[in-house]
Amino acid sequence: MTAEEPRFEFGENWRRFNASLTDEQRRAASASLTARLGDIKNLSFLDIGAGSGVFADAAAELGARVRAFDFDPSEPTIERGDVLDRDFMGSLGQFDVVHSWGVLHHTGNMWQALANACNAVAPGGRLFISIYNDQGRRSEKWRKIKRCYNRLPRSLRPMYVALVMAPRELRIMLAMTLHRESYLLRWKGGKRGMTAWRDMVDWVGGYPFEVAMPEEIFAFCHERGFNLEYLKTNRGGIACNEFVFERRA
Repeated sequence: MTAEEPRFEFGENWRRFNASLTDEQRRAASASLTARLGDIKNLSFLDIGAGSGVFADAAAELGARVRAFDFDPSEPTIERGDVLDRDFMGSLGQFDVVHSWGVLHHTGNMWQALANACNAVAPGGRLFISIYNDQGRRSEKWRKIKRCYNRLPRSLRPMYVALVMAPRELRIMLAMTLHRESYLLRWKGGKRGMTAWRDMVDWVGGYPFEVAMPEEIFAFCHERGFNLEYLKTNRGGIACNEFVFERRA
């Protein structure tokens, strides 16, 4: 990404909804860590791109020794750091668990970010990441939409988000109505802690934007001494594929 390229203010988006984070969403974050990683008590845990801090807090509550950083910190407890900065990453040392949820593909240099994240995993440790699925032309279309959002004046961005997401939201509303579910409940907050609106802003505005096929991530990490422990693919969609790798001792 060049200096002239626009960049989405992820930290500002997280700050706008942090106050509405619920206990249910915190429990969901804890459950997701336990489901993928098992018992992490007394393990060292690095959260790259901590966002709202919900996963860092969940890991701490599960007994891990946590360090969390973000390029745009949203909370005072999250330090400022750049996963692309090799000196900074090297200064952190290595961890039993390195977690980076939906972050590395927004850095402007995804493969370097992933390489630096791999280096932060101790031998025998695990890497828990999610990366946008490569859908070819569809992914390229979304890259253009995201770049356009960040070039617009701030006053026009909410209208742009609404127009872009309207067809999808209409489909969701119709499907929920057919299943006799309340569409209004959707706006009270999703699994990541975001309200539906903040999630839309995050999706439409999330730029830089890079993607990868699952086998590309697998090959990249395998070359760096990792074995695949868990994979959840997006089944042809453009959202994230989820990986847990274990570093060979």
